[in-house]
Amino acid sequence: MIERNGPCWCGSGQKWKKCHYPKLPEIDLTTQAKRYLKDFGILLKTAEQIEKIRAACKITAQILEQLCQHAKAGVTTLELDELSRKLHKEAGVIPATLGYGKPPYPKTICTSLNEVICHGIPDERPLQEGDIVNIDASCILDGYFGDCSRMVAIGKISHDKQLVMSTSLECLRRAIAVCKPGTPISAIGKAIEDYASTQGCSVVNQFVGHGIGLAFHEPPEVPHHYNNIQIPMAPGMIFTIEPMINAGVREGVIDPDDKWTVRTRDGKPSAQWEHTILITPSGHQVLT
Repeated sequence: MIERNGPCWCGSGQKWKKCHYPKLPEIDLTTQAKRYLKDFGILLKTAEQIEKIRAACKITAQILEQLCQHAKAGVTTLELDELSRKLHKEAGVIPATLGYGKPPYPKTICTSLNEVICHGIPDERPLQEGDIVNIDASCILDGYFGDCSRMVAIGKISHDKQLVMSTSLECLRRAIAVCKPGTPISAIGKAIEDYASTQGCSVVNQFVGHGIGLAFHEPPEVPHHYNNIQIPMAPGMIFTIEPMINAGVREGVIDPDDKWTVRTRDGKPSAQWEHTILITPSGHQVLT
């Protein structure tokens, strides 16, 4: 049997794999897109759709960057929301969260402080020395969606807060690194929980990443904890990865009054970083 790296049998002087090695037929992405929609409800985006989603993601990331720069001690999260409204208007985009869900979400960004896991609603509380805050921005450009979030530390923070911030960021990096065609979605949760557990942190399992692009939330769900979702990633798949990492127990409690704010059950800090990811034929791209 000829080795792939051995000389080709034809005498060309090239390696067999570069010469007469049998080539597998190229995947018909149109057929694959139909199968993913039928079997999983997943929309594999076309080249044209990808470029429009890319543009929405770019603007979302730019808005988020400016919001993070303004997140300082003495600034209220309501003031950040007011800035967000201004930035969305100037960019000609629509804030995706405003009016979303039931009850309708009342603001243009989520600002989740300290023990808040996600969906914190901007209010008049000023940011204070020692706070950590997740700012989550999402926008709609010509009907296409982008979504991302970042953590900001306000001055000197505690060990637990620094731990969840750095662990969540590293979890995101490791999760993105495994993304490529053919890899099961479950690999994302494994990469995240494998690392978080070494840091003594827990991974929230009540909320997940999600498909995005033509709608705010599309299939597939992308759990950040151990799971058995064997759907293979495929070119044209676009989804968020947004690991929510807690210093204590993983469980969150939804605020009974506003129906949105989710706090850790034990009151210990939580952190989250988020990117929108495109699966390409050779691997992945970070769109945000």
